[in-house]
Amino acid sequence: MSSVPSTAIVPRSPASLREAWVALVGLSAVFLFEMLDNSILNVALPTIGRELHASTVALQWVTGAYAVVFGGLMLAFGALSDRVGRRRVMLVGLLLLAMASLATAFVTTAEQLIAVRVAMGVAAAMTTPGSMALAFRLFDDDGLRVRAITLISTVGLVGLAIGPTAGGLVLAIAPWQVLLLVNVPIAALAFLCVRLGVQRDVASDLHRDPVDIAGALLGTATIVMALVAPTLFVSDGASSWLPWTVTAGAIAAATLFVLRERTARHPLLDLSLLALPLVSSGLAFKAATGIATAGLGYLVTLQLQLAWGWPPALAAIGLLPQVVVLVASGPFVNPFVQRVGFDRAAWLSASAVVVGLAVYALLGSFGYVWVAIALVLVAAGMRVVGVVAGTNVLRGLPKERTTIGAALVDTVSEVASGVGIAVTGTILAALFTGSIATADWSARQAAEFQESVTIAGVVLTVAAAALVGWGIIRGRRVPR
Repeated sequence: MSSVPSTAIVPRSPASLREAWVALVGLSAVFLFEMLDNSILNVALPTIGRELHASTVALQWVTGAYAVVFGGLMLAFGALSDRVGRRRVMLVGLLLLAMASLATAFVTTAEQLIAVRVAMGVAAAMTTPGSMALAFRLFDDDGLRVRAITLISTVGLVGLAIGPTAGGLVLAIAPWQVLLLVNVPIAALAFLCVRLGVQRDVASDLHRDPVDIAGALLGTATIVMALVAPTLFVSDGASSWLPWTVTAGAIAAATLFVLRERTARHPLLDLSLLALPLVSSGLAFKAATGIATAGLGYLVTLQLQLAWGWPPALAAIGLLPQVVVLVASGPFVNPFVQRVGFDRAAWLSASAVVVGLAVYALLGSFGYVWVAIALVLVAAGMRVVGVVAGTNVLRGLPKERTTIGAALVDTVSEVASGVGIAVTGTILAALFTGSIATADWSARQAAEFQESVTIAGVVLTVAAAALVGWGIIRGRRVPR
């Protein structure tokens, strides 16, 4: 019996977004869960801490456990999806998400909640890369691919933007568990729409190479330690031995991972794919954006509330320019890409991120106007990079490696964000004397903080600019 499906059962690619609306609703719901989850939960952390009698460390891991598991397992589940089916893995992940969210209703201790968050992180790793991969494979036309991914990301960004406000309103009338139970109807909607709207996996779009278990373990260990290290630098300080030990462990695991992937007959991640121009340039742009946005968000939040004394509500309003641009610029992404082309759109938008970060580093201390300009530039650049760079990576890969490519894009963003926070946190810890959370700073502390912000901003700008430069050089090697 032939394993190649006949052309009669190969589905026709939709000619418009309207034809694929059921699938797009499901994939958008998947991305909404990822973006809404942490933003809506953060506002409830004080309440959770009081009701579950959680320590500071336990409370940190309520959110940290999800992020670490999510980031650590994306590559492994991306590789698995390219073998057994993207749609199949996503549906299983959505079931796990629904069950883990339901378990929140029975949580009575912080440890139980952390376990629930771990399960939700596993579900996110199974579903999130697949949302981009399935949206990309849903269409044959690159223009429709950009529009579809833009639509999905816009839904997610709306969730990210309204999460804290919605969470605060819910807490005023309902217990905090409702914030996680809301994932149940989201998962149900996504499951139904993906099952009805996305065709079954086609054998010719997958591959049957054996799973590289050793590579999966080493890759997961590398990413987990790379994500844990930044939090340790911020919480324990650069003078502690623990963050440096974890960093060394991440480097050692990464070295072993590379050696394993170079010698394995069927590697988890074929490293030769990273040398493809579209792939390497797209990942460089995503990494630059991740470093810039995480570092800027961390610095601006501290500056508004600690250095300038803004209350949390006013500080939230101060971040609105970024939120507005992220949400409102969606309709302009596709026309911009069509006007300038994929390659120029990628490097122009990545360059805007670098310029915005430089504006903040050099001029942010002179008033909020400069901070707002920096937020707008970074948000506008990030909005385009998020769609175009990811699409370019998938365009540059064989079709049977689509999900591992999407997982690689998400993993690079997660790790780069961790690096951005680690750099800023370490520089602040090294230069600022005393407790940064003290209400009244001395003139010396205020000067130290501003010096730390400037140095951290410049360091991040140089790092992001180097990545963008590398991405531009690699992009020029794409065959025309």
